[in-house]
Amino acid sequence: MTDAVTTERTADVDPAPQGVESPRLTRRQRFLLNVAPALVALIVRLISVTLRFKVVCEPGVVPATIPATGIYCFWHRCTLPCMYYFRKFHGTILVSRSFDGELIARTLAMFGFYTVRGSSSRGGVAGLLQLKNVIAAGKPVVFTADGPRGPIYQTKMGPVKLAQMTGAPIGSFYLLPERFWQVNSWDKFIVPKPFSRVAVSWARYVPPPPIGADDAVLESKRLELNAALEAARLLAERHLAARLP
Repeated sequence: MTDAVTTERTADVDPAPQGVESPRLTRRQRFLLNVAPALVALIVRLISVTLRFKVVCEPGVVPATIPATGIYCFWHRCTLPCMYYFRKFHGTILVSRSFDGELIARTLAMFGFYTVRGSSSRGGVAGLLQLKNVIAAGKPVVFTADGPRGPIYQTKMGPVKLAQMTGAPIGSFYLLPERFWQVNSWDKFIVPKPFSRVAVSWARYVPPPPIGADDAVLESKRLELNAALEAARLLAERHLAARLP
């Protein structure tokens, strides 16, 4: 979330991710692309309909509501509950053109998300230009800020650069189930357990850096965004630890 960049599913087009060319795929890969997204989507829906979501915010913060616009970030580990909770927002997400990225894009499409195919590193400029157009159209853009390979809880520069290009502030949120399975992966990926409470935590918005800001200013803004994301995570943890309703 690598070289060439294309847009998969725009606001007026049905989802049809085609980021990986079929002739290059193995039989196993074609099978996974045909089966895995639908299977993951089914499991996520079956679990998610049993969850109870509770919104908590830092003082003065107003959470995004439909129709939303602007830039939003969250940590990679809470992708599954986010995918279900924000399904009606129809956000656009940057996803790599790798095989794993194709699996992700097809799964996201089943929850109403759009994808821009590219990378926060290679091909990143083209991807950001397409996301700029999404913002200009009044639609929301979402980043897994520490994805796709980490390190965990360390945001990349992509959201900051997009904020600079568009003048849009960056919102930070985090979804934490009270009970979950944790995958042994770099991001400590979480799968909610059925019938769990889920804290939907919102932290302060980060203002965009000015046009023409130098690298030092951009890095300072990245650290500010990182602090906001961590504030959202810690707020969710404190809420569940206090066993509030």
